Amino acid sequence: MFNGLADWWDGVELWLAQAWFPVQFVLVMVAVVPLCLAAAWVLDKLVGLFAHWLAPGRDDDRSDTPS
Repeated sequence: MFNGLADWWDGVELWLAQAWFPVQFVLVMVAVVPLCLAAAWVLDKLVGLFAHWLAPGRDDDRSDTPS
């Protein structure tokens, strides 16, 4: 099973490496950029969650009464 998957991936990689540059560019814009944006959004939310969990923010120390 893994040999079949490796052979398929080698074929895809070879096709992509030999593709015309504008085709490569379009594939990156359509596939890789949205994946990177989604990963950045998830990472931002996780870092914000851990930062809030590890250290109280300045807003947590304020009282509800206006000064």
